[in-house]
Amino acid sequence: MIGTEFLQGQGLGNRLFAYITARSIAADKGCVFGTAGQELLQADFLELDKGLKITDTAAFTRYDEKEERLYLPTSAHDMVHGIFVAGADENLHAIKDGTLIYGNLQDESYFAAHKEEIRSWLRVKQDCESYTYTRDNLCILNMRGGEYTDKPELFLRRKYWTDAMERMRERVPDMQFVIVTDDVPAAKRLFPKLEALHKSAAFDYVTVKNARYLIVSNSSFAFFPAYTSETVRFVIAPKYWARHNVSGGFWASPQNIYDEFTYLDRKGQLFTAEQCREELAKYSLPSTKPWKEGDPDVRAVEARNRRRYLIDRAQLKIRRKLGIL
Repeated sequence: MIGTEFLQGQGLGNRLFAYITARSIAADKGCVFGTAGQELLQADFLELDKGLKITDTAAFTRYDEKEERLYLPTSAHDMVHGIFVAGADENLHAIKDGTLIYGNLQDESYFAAHKEEIRSWLRVKQDCESYTYTRDNLCILNMRGGEYTDKPELFLRRKYWTDAMERMRERVPDMQFVIVTDDVPAAKRLFPKLEALHKSAAFDYVTVKNARYLIVSNSSFAFFPAYTSETVRFVIAPKYWARHNVSGGFWASPQNIYDEFTYLDRKGQLFTAEQCREELAKYSLPSTKPWKEGDPDVRAVEARNRRRYLIDRAQLKIRRKLGIL
């Protein structure tokens, strides 16, 4: 058997990546597929076969996907814990029967050969399907808030969204926009005049999946609804993914360069996945080492980012009052 374990603290997107990667590798090797922690998946709106139930993970060999981290003064987290910058782990394809896999597990090479099967594996239950927001001149903005909002290195700035909306209007001049988000208040702070929706994980997933046009955030949630969509025509995602706001060339991580997405940089320019890979191949990661928790430099960066967050919030509030958002 080859499988994975759903873990506390993972979001739905992370769990689906673990599930799809493990199931794909099991299929490649002709092995039985199973999962541990099945009660944590929380995807009852999908007709999803969780595989055999694993109750004793100690009976399996554990394989942890390779890691590579970059330590930069972009946030306290990035200084102490590092930025995940690893690409595909080629050794993942060499695991043996009787293995559970753990890690980021988001590289398209792990599961690309099974794209059509994945549409079946992640089929939405009929009573949860909806095409209410499927229109030729409607773009869905899938905005991530929550724990992202007070992290200026991570939370996408308003400019990312407005630049992406302009690129969409170049394709469809009368394009309209609706936000689907886990954090309606955060979305309304950025775009008080746009409709912002959040009803359930099922509603969000289905609305993203059935959109014609998508602007996604640097969150794993939107990937599989976009990947399995049979309606989507164009998807814009943030270049450099989780460090769109601060990167000078590195990706966090390279695993999040997908053929299905077109990537927008901070200047508002679009890049294909192939262009992003070619550019990344010429980039050399600097050699860095971690800071210690509590280091004065770490505390200084934490304070700086807190000030930046509060200033951004105050500026948005002023602009809302002036009616210029």
